[in-house]
Parts: sequence; C-alpha cells; structure tokens
Amino acid sequence: MDGYFSSRLHHQLRETVRAFAENEVRPRIPEMETSRSVHHELSRRICEQGWLGATISQEYGGMGAGHLAKTIIIEELSRVSGAMGAMVQASQLGTAKIVHFGSDDQRKTWLPAIAAGECLPTIAVTEPESGGHVLGMTASAVRDGDDYILNGSKVFVGNSHVGDLHGVVVRTGPGSKGLTAFLVESDRPGFRTGPQQPAMGLHGFSFGELIFENCRVPASNRLGDEGDGLSVAYSSSVLYGRANLTAVSLGIHQAMLEETTRFCAERHRYGKPLYDLPTVKLKLGQMQSRLMTARLAAYHAVHLLDQGMSCDAELMNAKLVNVESALDSGRNAMEIHAAAGLFTNRSIERYVRDAHHIFAPAGTSDIQLLRLAEVAIGQDKGSWSEKLSDLVKLESAPL
Repeated sequence: MDGYFSSRLHHQLRETVRAFAENEVRPRIPEMETSRSVHHELSRRICEQGWLGATISQEYGGMGAGHLAKTIIIEELSRVSGAMGAMVQASQLGTAKIVHFGSDDQRKTWLPAIAAGECLPTIAVTEPESGGHVLGMTASAVRDGDDYILNGSKVFVGNSHVGDLHGVVVRTGPGSKGLTAFLVESDRPGFRTGPQQPAMGLHGFSFGELIFENCRVPASNRLGDEGDGLSVAYSSSVLYGRANLTAVSLGIHQAMLEETTRFCAERHRYGKPLYDLPTVKLKLGQMQSRLMTARLAAYHAVHLLDQGMSCDAELMNAKLVNVESALDSGRNAMEIHAAAGLFTNRSIERYVRDAHHIFAPAGTSDIQLLRLAEVAIGQDKGSWSEKLSDLVKLESAPL
C-alpha cells in the first residue's frame, strides 16, 4: 500500500530519516524523559537536516517535496520519539502561514532561513480562557503609527520555548473579521515565554505560554491584511495541523506495534512465544489492521493535497482515524504487556502517554465527527484545500 502513493525517492527519504532517528534521537530519549523539558540541541539538530523545508518551494531553498514527504519525515521521527515528531509538525504549522499568507518580502526573508534550519517557526492561536474557540480570543493588537502594540497571552503553543519566529493571531477589531496575524520574533522587547510546565508525555517538546506586554511589532510583520487572522488560523489547522498530527499518531502507532510484537517474541508461555496464545494473537491482529487502515487514510489525504485536490474531509478523517486507532492499539498493547507495560524499562508506556497528546490539537475527535457530519448532509463551509491549492501543489516531479 505504501508503494501505491510513494516513489523510490520517498523510500530513500524514509530510510534517511529512520537512520537519523535511530542514531541521533533514540540515544537521547532517556535524557528527555528524565528532564521532561524541551531539548534545544536535538531540536536544532533536526532543523539542520532541512526537513522543515519539505513544503517550501525550491525557489526559497526548500525541498519542494510536498505533504507526503513531510508526512514520512514526521512519521519516522515519531516512530522513535513522538516529541521530536511533534517538534517538526509544529514547525510546519509556522511555515504554512508564511507560505500561504506572507508577502514577497516576508517569504524572501523567512522561508530560506526556515528551510536551512536557521529559524524555527511557530503558530499561536489558543488562549487560556477561550481554548479552541478561536473567535473567543481577547489578546489584542492596536495600531500605533507604523507599528502595532500587542498585549495578551497564548497557550499550548508548539515549540514555545525553542521557537525563533511566532505567528500570532490576535484581535484588532470585533467579530470574525477582527482577527489579524503577525510575525513576532522571539527576541522582540515585550515578548516572553511563561514557565515551562511538565506534561504527561512528549518529553523533549515544548508547548507552553507566550506572553505579550506592550510588545511593539512593525506593520511590515503583519501577515496579509487586517482581518485575515481567521483564515490564517483555520487554513493552517486544516491543511497542515490535521495532516501533521495524523503523521505523529501514525509513527507512534507503528512504534506500539513493533514494541508489542517484540515483547511477544521475547516472552514465553507454556513453552511457546506469547504471540502463540490465541487471545494475544487476536489483539496483535487488531493492531495490525488498525495500523494498515490508518496509514491508508493518512497517505490518501496528503496525496490528494499534493495534487491540489479538494480534500478537507479526507484530512479530517485521517486525523480522526489515526488518533483513535493509536489510542485503541495503545490499550491493546498495554493489555498484552500487562504489569510489564507499567515500567519505564519498556517504551510502550511512553508511546501510550505520547499518543494522548495528539487528541486535542487541530480539533478533538468529536470536532472531526461534527465536521464530517456537515459534509454528509451538505452543510460543510467550503474547502480550504481547494482555495489554497495553487500553493500546495508540488512544484516539480514528486519524490
């Protein structure tokens, strides 16, 4: 099934990323699990590979390789470390806003730096009180001559404590037309990050708070026009967020199956490997079936995206199927491991913890189901993938 969507160069990319993940990322996992804080050095090392430029045009120094290539990169990193897969997926969200809404000057300034691994971007939308209700945000920007002054805070921002350039959506007026997006450099006066809070999983990745206190930003840092903020937030979530988080779930799911089958081969009952027990074999079969279905949904959605075809529903479904499948397989894996799965000398408990982090961002499963229901009854609100297809298509022969 993999070969149906991918080419020889996609396979080469997978091999390259997998080798890097095994050699460079896996040895650092104990350190990340112990510290439970962002791993700056490894994040930068991954950025230096040029993988943040997967969907950046070759004109700006990127790979121009498309969304399937990006999915493979995130999947392979997540197979070893969900934290580092999450780091790359969050950076891709930051990249998207510049690709789709940046001015010529902004693209020329920032995209080559991102592609070269010299700039790690983020996107910041969620607030403490409004949560996923984008229109409920209160962080503001007020025009002051040639500048804007930003005040407020954002939470659950991927790469909060390692990011160099934050794409921030704030309120400049009332209603849905009153949101505007800005690029805010991490060293700008009036900007700071809140204390990093330890989390259940994704140790090594930061998703924390950004605080703006009379932070002065030049009008040239505005993304698009005033009032484009809602489009920046929604399009980044639909086209990149769902696809990227799907890839993280897929990599974690693959790791769960590999770890569980390895455990079943090592452990013996009644003189035979554990996987010979019918109850265990059935659970392994369920995990394998879920993983195959999840990968098909993921690759199909981003394949359509690479072709510039309308695929909002497929992206919603891919996120839904992958997140729920990974969580269900995580439970199967823990049932097979039994008490052995509760100890940190095996990775399965880490995979299960990490998988739960992918549930909420870019819409919970309930949100995906509600949006899919709107598709079914003909009440969906248009297609972001179709609107932005010209900038999503592969620019050259696909990998």
